[in-house]
Amino acid sequence: MQYVSTQSDQGNIVQPGNMMPTPMMVIDLLAYANQRFPHQEIVSRLHDNSIHRTTYRETWKRVHKLGHALNKLGVKPGMFIASMAWNTHRHMELYYGIAGVGAVLHTVNPRLFSEQIEYVVNHAEDQYMFVDPGFIEQLEQSSDNFSTVRGYIVLCNEDEMPETSLSPVYCYETLLKDEPEHYEWPRFNENEAASLCYTSGTTGNPKGVLYSHRATVLHAQAAASPALLDLREETVLLPMVAMYHVSAWGAPYAAPLSGSKLVFPGHGMDGASMWELIESEQVNVGLGVPTIWLTLHNYLQAEGVHKLPLERVCVGGAASPMGLVKTYDQHYNIYWQPIWGMTETGPLVTSLPPSPSLEKMSNEARWQRQTTAGKACFGIEMEIFDSEDKPLPHDGEHSGELRVRGPWICSQYFKNDDLSSFPNGWLATGDISVIDDEGHMKVVDRTKDVIKSGGEWISSLEIESIASQHPAVNECCVIGVKHEKWDERPLLLVVLNQGHELSSKDMVEHLTGKIAKWWMPDAMVVLNELPRTGTGKVVKKDLRDQYVDFLIKGKD
Repeated sequence: MQYVSTQSDQGNIVQPGNMMPTPMMVIDLLAYANQRFPHQEIVSRLHDNSIHRTTYRETWKRVHKLGHALNKLGVKPGMFIASMAWNTHRHMELYYGIAGVGAVLHTVNPRLFSEQIEYVVNHAEDQYMFVDPGFIEQLEQSSDNFSTVRGYIVLCNEDEMPETSLSPVYCYETLLKDEPEHYEWPRFNENEAASLCYTSGTTGNPKGVLYSHRATVLHAQAAASPALLDLREETVLLPMVAMYHVSAWGAPYAAPLSGSKLVFPGHGMDGASMWELIESEQVNVGLGVPTIWLTLHNYLQAEGVHKLPLERVCVGGAASPMGLVKTYDQHYNIYWQPIWGMTETGPLVTSLPPSPSLEKMSNEARWQRQTTAGKACFGIEMEIFDSEDKPLPHDGEHSGELRVRGPWICSQYFKNDDLSSFPNGWLATGDISVIDDEGHMKVVDRTKDVIKSGGEWISSLEIESIASQHPAVNECCVIGVKHEKWDERPLLLVVLNQGHELSSKDMVEHLTGKIAKWWMPDAMVVLNELPRTGTGKVVKKDLRDQYVDFLIKGKD
């Protein structure tokens, strides 16, 4: 490659470095694992509940076979290929084989509404769809509305092929069976797309985030580092984050880089299935949203289990409630490690790993710190801005909209020229946050969830964090509902622990002195469950719609 020297503003010649322009490619992450950690295990729960075991070396061989199979299907560089699958070894093979041949893996969230699935498949112009057997019936209902899909590949053995109206349909294992175990992977520009994920927003059509090879590799390096997930060869990693949403927070890329053992839960997202894998595989690090760890806790309490091999649970996707932070410490001696990110941020950008300085803190101080999102890793810039687009001090007190930028941050949405979410080269996250003088960031609310009462702002997340610590509360959320005098007032919605009762008076006593007097919820409603998105987040919009006129007329 020929380089051209450039001229600086001062007129002198700027000489480029003499380094090789080697592109960062997704396929190289697995090549590295094959070379350095060939016998490290990948364990998967399959659709029939059986447990499958393989290694990085065997996965490397099968991905070569997949490269040949994709070529025979007519897959070309730049084509979009969809998957609708749980966390398994086969889905991981798609991550590498599809990106490796220069195509783009589009991971489809099966928990979207059928209309949204049809929208994202057509918007991406997907050419083929790889699908787990359990999602066949769901796809059959939408297939007539797909405009570009040429065929469907079922991720199963030959003798497991289901009867289906999907056409043409292929068996994954049949496609791979007779292919060679060597494929010459092409080299191309590292800024070309490797994967596509759509946001699971609750309003409007989902928006696509298109990740490049370069961004994916840089994110894998950051995710594996001590600043984020701190993955090592002795790590046994259980990603309870779906691979169809933001690549399971990058676990299938970061684990091979660090040589970690991967334990894929498949469809087993319940407490019993989780515990079975944690116990049998001696899982020591888990990834998941707070709801997942609440589900596990509820199961362990019912079964009387108190000792686990887990050392850390890395928790993102929603704010960390103080009640769960304390529960995991006091009940299980497990470190609750907060992380933060979005579909648009690759996703991981902040974390709070355990450290000597944290260990020296009192329990209360440490737990309080664990309800933050931690600090940004290298490569990521974070600022908070006021309503006039001016940056605010990092003093732990001033709050504003969080904006981020960096090499694995989205610069615009896929096939979308609206740059309103990307002011001046930043990604506007929609989170209202504070940052302290040591760089700890804490989300105090979402711009759409913050409650405006009498011209003043109330943080729903702060109330939730304190309410969650009541021993009767299993989980809770706070929403703003109409009030004729104050515009909005907070309404507390709670799900109780089994066998517990809780009155509004009890909750008021619990909150008194811990929140501002005028933040006190005007009412409490006990529910059996909270509505959630496909990624486990509480859908506050649905609750606001349901309880919009619940309150409370003229209360002072």
